[in-house]
Amino acid sequence: MITKMTKYSFVLLNEQTPDFLNKLQDLGMVDINRQEKAVDQHSKDLSDKLFQINQVVNKLSIVAKEKKDEKAEPYQDHGALLLKEAEELFSTRESLKTTIHSLSEQLKAAEPWGPFTLQDVEKIQDMGYVIHAYIQPARRFNPEWEKQYPLFVVEKTEKQISFIVLEVPGESYDFPGNEAVFPTIPCNVLQEELREKEAELQLCTDRLEILSDHIGVLTSYANELSSKLDLYLAGASADKQVEGRIDLLTGFAPTDRATELESFLEKEGLYYLSAPAEGSDDPPIKLKNSWFSSLFEPIGKMYMLPVYDELDLTPYFAPFYMLFFGFCLGDMGYGLLLVLIGLLGRFFLPKMKGYLNLVFFLGLGSIIIATLPGGFFGMKISEIAPSLVKNQNFFFQFNDMNMFWFAILFGLFQIVFARILTAVNSIIRKGWQHGMAPIGWAILIVWATIAYASTMVEDLNMSKPVSTTMLVVSISLIVLFSKPEGPVHKRLGKGLWSMYDITGVFGDMLSYIRLFGLGTSGGILGLVVNTLALSLAGVPYVGWLLALVLLLFGHALVLGLSALGAFVHPMRLTFVEFFKNADFTGGGREYKPLKIKE
Repeated sequence: MITKMTKYSFVLLNEQTPDFLNKLQDLGMVDINRQEKAVDQHSKDLSDKLFQINQVVNKLSIVAKEKKDEKAEPYQDHGALLLKEAEELFSTRESLKTTIHSLSEQLKAAEPWGPFTLQDVEKIQDMGYVIHAYIQPARRFNPEWEKQYPLFVVEKTEKQISFIVLEVPGESYDFPGNEAVFPTIPCNVLQEELREKEAELQLCTDRLEILSDHIGVLTSYANELSSKLDLYLAGASADKQVEGRIDLLTGFAPTDRATELESFLEKEGLYYLSAPAEGSDDPPIKLKNSWFSSLFEPIGKMYMLPVYDELDLTPYFAPFYMLFFGFCLGDMGYGLLLVLIGLLGRFFLPKMKGYLNLVFFLGLGSIIIATLPGGFFGMKISEIAPSLVKNQNFFFQFNDMNMFWFAILFGLFQIVFARILTAVNSIIRKGWQHGMAPIGWAILIVWATIAYASTMVEDLNMSKPVSTTMLVVSISLIVLFSKPEGPVHKRLGKGLWSMYDITGVFGDMLSYIRLFGLGTSGGILGLVVNTLALSLAGVPYVGWLLALVLLLFGHALVLGLSALGAFVHPMRLTFVEFFKNADFTGGGREYKPLKIKE
């Protein structure tokens, strides 16, 4: 559900505004209407600084993961100095890496010529000789060349010979072969310079590893700047009145905390007006659901928040999402693993307790749905433990066709539920006429479902009076009340046009086949892993070890792939099929009270 908000209007003298906003920030409950982005140079500077901090934190996090030495050193300076030092170190590190790469390439080209001194080269050039450099395979080098030309071997290996030939001034030069590039810097000089740069890089890396232990200092600094930016933007959004001497501020606070806020305002002696927030005020959205439903709020926020005057669908899609996830995962064994991860993970990652609770329930949904086909790590319960299915004919006995039709029926049930939910909500908020068309659609979908099912199951045949009544009532409600405003003749035209939506309902129904498809594919992948492991078990001596490794790695991979699909596709069914049929509008902004970040 959406928390009720109270709208407040504050009237202050211009010089009172900064102090008032500081006190509101300490109070931490009022969402002041403010800009969401920079409005001038000062706020832009703060935003840019926050962006820089975020980049440095990400880079330091990578350094922290890669470092091997766990020894931490204290850091006493402020976050601003840490940010400056880290940015300089990262810039220096990148520059050193570029230089080292360039030196390495130069060294690779200079190594065939061995060590020499630049002074010797300069002496030869001063005497008027021109140096020509060559590299020849050892087998192609002709020893007679040393007698015919002023040739000097610089470096000789088993595979190749590097040598220079001097061009004598005034004489023609006709040495055969393709010239090479003679290095301007000898390899011994390059090696020394490379060692120096690598030592500098190591010092830079060591210092960054030390700083990576103090990311919390940067986070605190970012929170401090974020609070300042919030405060500044709130002040900048004040409506200037009476030649800029009076500020008018508008904000929202949860109605259940109105007494606390108003006591504070009266104590400060400030003039304010308050009234229950309305949809036209665009109040911020704060969701307040049961413990179970609140676990699914992050999923709903991935799409968008509801607007203030509409229904929060989180409690209604939560159980569907849990079971849809289980349908797509399709295996009791994988569901059991997720349950264990959700239970045990809370002890090791207490900060992620909410997400791990969600993992627990998604695993529970997987176990519940998978009891129908009875899949367990790619195997069938009916084959592993036949005694469990001997005395009943429901659990562990659904075949692929049963699961196919169950997926469609489950989807139709959600669509009908969404239409009824829309009808009840519309009747409460807008009047009885606005809820009649969704009821008509719900009846029509149920009628069509039963009519089709009766062609395969005779027991589902409806009597002709009941069937006719359902069809007439549903179409009448849709045609007469799809657009309840205006005269009857206009209603009929718009109502007849709205019957075209039957194609959309059919398309929505087909979308739920993905539940069956993903569940089946996950089971097949698990079966493939088991088959491959069984074939490896026959390898002499190490077969059992290879089979165990393949089972662990293979099922972990299948669980990861299946869980990803099981997370994404139910989300698609929720956001597209369920939200659309529940007449969800969305577009609300999140409740962000002006407060000091921690």
